[in-house]
Amino acid sequence: MFNTPIKIGKYETRSRVFFAPLAGYTNYPFRLLCKGYGAGLCFTEMVSAKGLKFGSENTKELLYTTEKEGLTAVQIFGSDPEIMRAACESEDLAAFPIVDINMGCPVPKIYKNGEGSALLENPLLAEKIVSECVKSGKAITVKFRIGIDEEHLITEEFAKRMAGAGASLLTVHGRTKDKVYAGEVNTSEIAKAVQAVDIPVIANGGVFSRADGEKLLRDTGAAGVMVARAALFDPQIFTEFSGIKRESKRVMFEKQLQETRALFDERFTTVFMRKMAAFYVKGERGAAAYKERLFAAQSPEEILSIVAEIWE
Repeated sequence: MFNTPIKIGKYETRSRVFFAPLAGYTNYPFRLLCKGYGAGLCFTEMVSAKGLKFGSENTKELLYTTEKEGLTAVQIFGSDPEIMRAACESEDLAAFPIVDINMGCPVPKIYKNGEGSALLENPLLAEKIVSECVKSGKAITVKFRIGIDEEHLITEEFAKRMAGAGASLLTVHGRTKDKVYAGEVNTSEIAKAVQAVDIPVIANGGVFSRADGEKLLRDTGAAGVMVARAALFDPQIFTEFSGIKRESKRVMFEKQLQETRALFDERFTTVFMRKMAAFYVKGERGAAAYKERLFAAQSPEEILSIVAEIWE
């Protein structure tokens, strides 16, 4: 069911289970970890097209990848079609054959700037962005929500517009913008998108296990599913779909820390891996006390010594 490829333009994914772009988390080492457990396609953190235009170093840092990672998608956001196309054509994105356009981010500063989920209210501009980006020669995908709120559901029409503008794949988050990441996933709306277009549709929202993924596929008829927050607590969730054998949490953590340390400085590695360890210890006996110690840790070695007590 899950271990067959999906075609995105002329490219094929490893499986039908994707790992969502998560701001502040889906850096190269974390994507590499999840891909190793069976994620079929991973996405970079959300990257500003304007940031690329003006040469922001912070923006460019989000784009690190290597051939080791294999097929990977970059996610960009913006509201100016020409700037978005320029980003697709830039040397900064040369390593990414697939460009995903964010049209679902609910963060207020993004929305107020006319970007992310604000584009749900401006379908003509959204169409123009996609059609311009397609001219870059990249495979263009779009991730969007079902509407701003329950009174303004736009899934079917928006999906048709994005496909008509040349998108190769759509990911539909089955919640409205006002729900952020809470509440039930509206599977009937995702199903409308599936039925409305002849390109693959990925269902996003509420996948915390293989059973969740199977139900989402049954209820929507989607080509695949996207895992998001669940991977923050358990990157090995992808093994449930891939059949790859699970490793101990300690081995997993040490692998991630090593890759993170190889790419980033000690300070970033310490702060980032403290944060990841806090996710991973959820549900463990004495988790609150361990988290307190983790957030006080001042080096990767100190973090490792703490997790060694938890996961022997």
